[in-house]
Amino acid sequence: MAPPTPPILSGHDDSVIADVCKTYNLTPSEFAQLRDRAVAAKAISYSPYSKFRVGAVLLSNGRINPLTGERTTTEEVTYTPGANVENASYPVTTCAERVAFGRAITEGHRGFRAVAVATDISPPASPCGMCRQFIREFCELSMPILMFDKDENFSVLRLEDLLPLSFGPDQMGVESA
Repeated sequence: MAPPTPPILSGHDDSVIADVCKTYNLTPSEFAQLRDRAVAAKAISYSPYSKFRVGAVLLSNGRINPLTGERTTTEEVTYTPGANVENASYPVTTCAERVAFGRAITEGHRGFRAVAVATDISPPASPCGMCRQFIREFCELSMPILMFDKDENFSVLRLEDLLPLSFGPDQMGVESA
């Protein structure tokens, strides 16, 4: 039996957006930035083979101090974009979500609060299985993943809904990064 399809919500209805923001502890400004930056990231996609552009952006408000290794949380939020990068040897292709996380992690960002993904199709596309597992390494299971379609309508699910019965750092006795 297939899992239920999440509802597609209007990306242009302020009351819908306000409800989503309240549910997932985002401000309307953060929601708008996530949407706009994920859509903008599609423009830098390198997808000459599939023509399937994907943009992703991460919202975080924490960093690792490179001198001490200490994790800090700040009031300042950071948005880290990524886009899919294809390769003629197709398995070498890297998804937008993994590009964004790789960049964010190596820049010291931690404390991820949301992920947004944008594509040129409708309904919205979710991160692939490999990306879901990659996200699991760095994020709490309760973190929202916003998925925007070509018209900026969206679906939103928590990571635990996209990756049930997941395996993560906690099973290995390691704290999430």
